[in-house]
Amino acid sequence: MLIHATLAFALFETLTLAGVLLWWADRVAGARLLAAFLTGIAIWITGNELPNWFGPGVERLAMALLATAPLTSSFFFHFCVVFCRVEIGRAGVAAAYALGAVSTVAAEILVPGHLVAHRDIGWIAIANLSGWIASMAWVILGIGGVSVLLHTLMRARRPGFNQYFNQIAAVTASCLWGMLCLTGYGIAVLDWPVYPFPLLGLPFYPLILVYGILRYGVFVANAWARRALVWALLLALGAAIVAVTPLLPIESRWIGGLAVAASCLALNGPVRRFAERLVYPGGEVSAADLGAWRLALQSPETPQALAERAAVLLSQRIGTRVEVHVGELPEAPASAPSLVCLAGPEGWTTALHGWEAAPPGPRQVAELFGSVVAEAAARVEQARQIAERERERQLQARLAELGSLAATVAHDIRNPLNIISMAVALAPVETRREVADQVARISHLTRDLLDYAKPWKLVTAPIDLAAHVRTAARRLPALSLGPGLDRELIVEADARRIDQALTNLVENARTAAADAQHDGAGVHIDAETTADALLLHVCDNGPGVPAEVRERLFEPFASRSPGGTGLGLAIVARVMNAHGGSVALTERAPWRTCFTLRFPRAT
Repeated sequence: MLIHATLAFALFETLTLAGVLLWWADRVAGARLLAAFLTGIAIWITGNELPNWFGPGVERLAMALLATAPLTSSFFFHFCVVFCRVEIGRAGVAAAYALGAVSTVAAEILVPGHLVAHRDIGWIAIANLSGWIASMAWVILGIGGVSVLLHTLMRARRPGFNQYFNQIAAVTASCLWGMLCLTGYGIAVLDWPVYPFPLLGLPFYPLILVYGILRYGVFVANAWARRALVWALLLALGAAIVAVTPLLPIESRWIGGLAVAASCLALNGPVRRFAERLVYPGGEVSAADLGAWRLALQSPETPQALAERAAVLLSQRIGTRVEVHVGELPEAPASAPSLVCLAGPEGWTTALHGWEAAPPGPRQVAELFGSVVAEAAARVEQARQIAERERERQLQARLAELGSLAATVAHDIRNPLNIISMAVALAPVETRREVADQVARISHLTRDLLDYAKPWKLVTAPIDLAAHVRTAARRLPALSLGPGLDRELIVEADARRIDQALTNLVENARTAAADAQHDGAGVHIDAETTADALLLHVCDNGPGVPAEVRERLFEPFASRSPGGTGLGLAIVARVMNAHGGSVALTERAPWRTCFTLRFPRAT
C-alpha cells in the first residue's frame, strides 16, 4: 500500500536526519535534543507499522513503542526552549520531562490501546482511557513547544535578526505541517469515508524541520538540497513524459525512452538554474545591488563594525550564515562559509573559505560582494590613518605649547626656589628639612614637565631587557625577580628611555608597597613572551589603584601616590608608544597592582 511505503520511507529518512544532526551538532543549538526527538518519531512510526509488517501478534510490543510519545514530546519541548534561547529555568524543563516520563511509564504499565483493522491503513491503534491520558500529556507538551516557537517568532521579527527569524519560522512551519499530516490518523481513527491522504506528506515533516535549521548554519546542506531538488524535478519531468507517451501516434518503448532522455538532457541546465534560485535566492547581482551594498557599508568606522555589517548583508543575500573577517585572519577554523578581507602590497583583497560546496551563482555573489567590502575596508583604513595623523598633529601642538609653558615656568621658578632655600639657612633643622623636601619636589616636577613636553628622538638598538632589569634590581631593595628574566630578552629600543620607564614604574611600585612589607617583597618583576610580543610585568603589594583614576591613569597629573608629580606613568606611556608598544594595568595574582609593558618582538 502507498501509505505503508510512505511511512517506511519516513522512518528511514527520520533516522538518517537524526544522524546528520548529530554529525553537525556543533552548528545548531539543541541539535542533540532534536536528534532525540526525531528518534522518538521513528519509534512512534515503528509502533504504528509493526502490526502491518508482522501481523497483530506483536500488538503488545507496538503499544509499548507508541506509549513513548509523551517522552518524545518532552524532547521536543526542551529543544524549543534551547533553540529559542528562552529562560524558563531548570525547574520548567524538569517539569516537562517529569510529565513526559510519568505519562510514558503509566501508559507502558496500563497499555494505551488496542489494534483494529482499517480498510486503508490496515492495523491501526485505537487509544483507551490510559492512552487518551498519555495523549493529553504529549499534546500539552507539543502545544508548549509550539507556543515557545510562536512567542520567539514574534520577538525575532526585528532588524538584525532576519536569519534567526527564518530559522524559528522554519521550525514553526514544520510543526504545523506535522500536525496537518497527523490528521490522517484522525481520519482513520474516526473512520471517516475519506482516504487518509495527509499521511502521504509525513516524509516532508522531518525534512522541512532539519533543512529549515541547517540551511542557515551548514552550507553543504544547501548543496544537498539543490542536488535533491534537481533530481526530483528531473524524475517528475521524466514521469510526466512517460505518462503522455501513450498519447503519441507511434507506440514504441524506444521512442518513449529516447524522449525522456532527450528531454532531461535538454532541460537539465534550466532545471539546475531553477533549483539554484530556489535554494540560493539572489544569485544574480545588478548595478543597483552593488550601489546598495556600497551605501550600506559606508557607515562602519572600524574593521570590526565593517565585518559585522558585511556578514549580515551577505548572509541575507545568500540565505546562509556567512562569517566576514576584515583586517585579520580568524583565530579558529570558521564554523560557516567565510569571506576574509586582508591588506596586502597591492591593496585590500578578499578570499573565500569554505565555499567548495557552493554553486557558481552564490560564489559570484560573494566575490562581487567581496570587492565592495575591499573598497569599504580601504576607506576605513584611510579614515583611520587620517584620524591618527590628526591626533598626532594635535598632540604635537599641545606638547609644543606645553613645552613652551614649561620652559617659562621652569626658568621663572628656579630663582624663587634658590631665594627660599637661602632664606631658611638659619632656620631650625626641622624647618630646613621640610623646605628642602618641598623644593626638591618642585624641582622634580619641573624636570618631569620639561622632559614630558619636549620633542623626543629615539636612538634604538638591540638591547637585553632582562639585563636592564637585573641591573636595576641590584640598586633597588625589596625587589624580587621572576624566572622569565633568567634568559636573554632582546628588544629594539632606546636604552636610556627604557631605563627611565622602568625607574618610574619601580619607584611608583616601591612607594605604593611601602606600607605592605608584611606581605613579602614589595615589588616583583617578571617577563613572558608571546607569538608577537614581549611582556614585562612590574607588580607590587600596595593598596591597588583606585577605581576613579583607572580610566585616566596614564594621563598627565593622574598620580596615585601622595608625593608623586603625576607625570611618571604618562612618561612611561609615551616611552612605550614611541617604541610601538604599550603599557596597561593588568591583573596577576597574588599581586594587588601590576603594570605590563608590551614590546613588539624584534624581527
